[in-house]
Amino acid sequence: MGHVEMETQENVAVLRLNRGVTNPISLDFVQNILEKIQRIKDDQKIKGLVITCTNAKFFSIGFDLPELYEQNLEDVTRFYKAYNQLCLDIYTLPKPTVTAITGHAIAGGCILALCTDYRYIADGRKLMGVNEIKLGLPVPYIADRIIHQICGSRYATEILLTGEFYQPEKLLEMGMVDLVLPIEQVLSKSIEKVKLLGEMPNRAFEIIKNNKIEKVLTVVQANQEDQERLFLDCWFMKETRELLVEAVKKF
Repeated sequence: MGHVEMETQENVAVLRLNRGVTNPISLDFVQNILEKIQRIKDDQKIKGLVITCTNAKFFSIGFDLPELYEQNLEDVTRFYKAYNQLCLDIYTLPKPTVTAITGHAIAGGCILALCTDYRYIADGRKLMGVNEIKLGLPVPYIADRIIHQICGSRYATEILLTGEFYQPEKLLEMGMVDLVLPIEQVLSKSIEKVKLLGEMPNRAFEIIKNNKIEKVLTVVQANQEDQERLFLDCWFMKETRELLVEAVKKF
């Protein structure tokens, strides 16, 4: 625990992922973020959220594969359900949210970023994408639906079926990010955006955001249990296990 730093700047909560250089996502990591998201939701003085990291190399490399690979079905299920709950909690937070991306956002890390209202990324070689298919896994369902919503069917098909990583200008073209900035401006501009939106009338903002997320939220809630089962089935398939072994070696 304790791998997520939280501070408040001008009534904006800033969460900094700080689990080593790559910020691999484990159950403890997820639970730590979940607890802080709930605090932000409950604190009326906090007007919005920025999620970022403490280094310029990785926002997050995604799931902690070496840890998860060794776990049994019960433990992986516990992790995966908690991770999906975190995605939903970020996606439905009734306050403005921005991800300030200063390093690579890979797989599960990319998905966390997709759950915020906006994504600002540093220019240069900062890669972002969902490569689950290359590991024999489907992209988590909420991410699949969000990518279709923000990128459209043509780009979503390419993103999900190829598992490629993309650089900032291509990400901007596809709609996966909203702004490309010099690295020294990413966090400040993200806080500025949240502060601006946080000054809007609260109830009107909540209704408009609910309308924005309604379609994705409805279909995710209706199908999440089945989709989680499909993911977990794939996780323990022989082909997937072989691909995960190779991924763990490179982790």
